[in-house]
Amino acid sequence: MKELWLTFAPVADQSAQFMGVTLDQINWLSIIYMVVAIPLSFGTTWMLDTLGLRITLVLGSWLNMLGAVLRFVSVLGSLVSAAKFPVVMGGQTLCALAQPLVIFTPTKLAALWFPEHQRATANMIASMSNPLGILVASIFSPMIVGTTNNISSLLFIYAVPAAIICFLATVGIRDSSPPTPPSASAESSTSEPFLEGIMLLLRNKAYMILLLCFGSGIAVFTCFSTLLEQIMCVRGYPNDFAGLCGGLFIVFGIVGAGFLGLYVDKTKKFIEATKVNMSFSALACIAFSVVSQMRNQRIAVAVVCSLFGFFGFSIYPVAMELSVECSYPVGEATSAGLIFISGQIQSVIYILLLQGLTKPMADSPFSTCSAGDASLSWRVPMLVMAGLCSAFTCCFVIFFHTEYRRLDAEAQAIGKKPTLTACQTVTSQTLTTRQTPTTSQTDNTQDSDQKEEQASG
Repeated sequence: MKELWLTFAPVADQSAQFMGVTLDQINWLSIIYMVVAIPLSFGTTWMLDTLGLRITLVLGSWLNMLGAVLRFVSVLGSLVSAAKFPVVMGGQTLCALAQPLVIFTPTKLAALWFPEHQRATANMIASMSNPLGILVASIFSPMIVGTTNNISSLLFIYAVPAAIICFLATVGIRDSSPPTPPSASAESSTSEPFLEGIMLLLRNKAYMILLLCFGSGIAVFTCFSTLLEQIMCVRGYPNDFAGLCGGLFIVFGIVGAGFLGLYVDKTKKFIEATKVNMSFSALACIAFSVVSQMRNQRIAVAVVCSLFGFFGFSIYPVAMELSVECSYPVGEATSAGLIFISGQIQSVIYILLLQGLTKPMADSPFSTCSAGDASLSWRVPMLVMAGLCSAFTCCFVIFFHTEYRRLDAEAQAIGKKPTLTACQTVTSQTLTTRQTPTTSQTDNTQDSDQKEEQASG
């Protein structure tokens, strides 16, 4: 699905020439996803928690397929040139409508179909398919489009997998949940009604901190992906190197998410893993804001982008699971969906803010940007982005504390002791030590009782 979102971005010049429009209009083929996602997300969370996974996924796959086919129809010879771009935009809008219906499902899917020791890994695999789609579009769109005559081939190639996935989803997805629930929380299915769940989340302090801070993290990563080429070309780095850094960012992010998902599944240390990785991500963001403003530092820039992806991308699936743990029994789609909405809103704000902070440069002799971008300095915006990332990370590390409500509910359902946080564990051990008599104390008490019985006899 993400490859449909970024189909035209890596080949913007050829696409604009083929359709006879400006680059700004081509950019709107990507922006439409963000515009549609914010209002539609509320309806998507209601659908997932009320109508279930099957209806939501099948509807999303059909919208995605129809949009991909409509985009291909726009390049057929029978269509007049003036109608090409409006038809492409119509198909892109249908694909944008499908995005929330699919992107919100990993947390719900993991909760209903996987036991508690596999949920984080399942969420990771499903969530990381999105950046993998971005990587596919970044690599294959330039490969397929050698000239403007190949735009039609590009749209046809991307429409084929969309049609196949639609067929598989329609035929293969039979139920929203398995016949045998894999966990106690899946079996009880005590999700609050949608509106009541929203109100509970707004009163949940821990969730609101996660909503704000992790939403800010999503916004920072969106800014990084969107503005990377513009930031680096000013300092003389070519577009192919910027694309390489973007690829390293995604590849190392997928690797990091794999390791962290397996670790969290075994240890259940959601809070500790999220705080540590957010801290390293903030450090990587600070490093990027510095090295991206230096010339001839390709190795340093590539390493920093890799570390930024490794620690930053890996947080996403774990944070989604953490949102469920701190908000249970609110529906999984609702708790995860509101964080996604927060990230989208903050992304728009951050991008406009950073673009507004750019300043014209008196001279840029090493710039590899196009004429319109050559004179813009990104030094101040990069420092502001690093400052925002650091501030929200500190806020999360200091103020976020919560119990694992879903794990505790599952433990109580099967008769186990509830899961405790680190502080609660220390307190519990201290109380146990104070309340439980030692062996010598027990023996002395028994000897005293025996002596009293002999004296009375």
